[in-house]
Amino acid sequence: MISPNPPDGVIDGARHLYAVRVYYEDTDLSGITYHANYLRWFERARSDLLRLLGIDQRDAIESGEGAYALSEVNLRYLRPAKLDDDVVIETRCTELGAASCRMHQIARRGEDVLCEAQLRVGFITLDGRPRRQPAEWRAAFQTFMNED
Repeated sequence: MISPNPPDGVIDGARHLYAVRVYYEDTDLSGITYHANYLRWFERARSDLLRLLGIDQRDAIESGEGAYALSEVNLRYLRPAKLDDDVVIETRCTELGAASCRMHQIARRGEDVLCEAQLRVGFITLDGRPRRQPAEWRAAFQTFMNED
């Protein structure tokens, strides 16, 4: 039996690209994407980026090491995504700190920018306190950031 693989994004220099399609469940009655779905798409893209960088979030959580948590986000909606649109999420890491990083994400349909996000993600202990990111994870982010 043939089984399809889940969708994967790609790293292109210092940006990560992740494709999504707008399904009926993503839209309101007018066929326009409900605003909160951009947050879900951006989260999926960031999770895929971590996977491609060799960062095992599940293992970090299960071992008690910690987890990434969104601490700040600013969304700017420019154009609506509509039913059946193919959308690409572009993610860039713009600043890397000891316990957090800032990212810029863009949802595009072709050349049209639909939504932009400026955000900060922090690494925290499982009881919610800030914690330094593992050194090898910071090194992976640094390599990704320097691939321009």
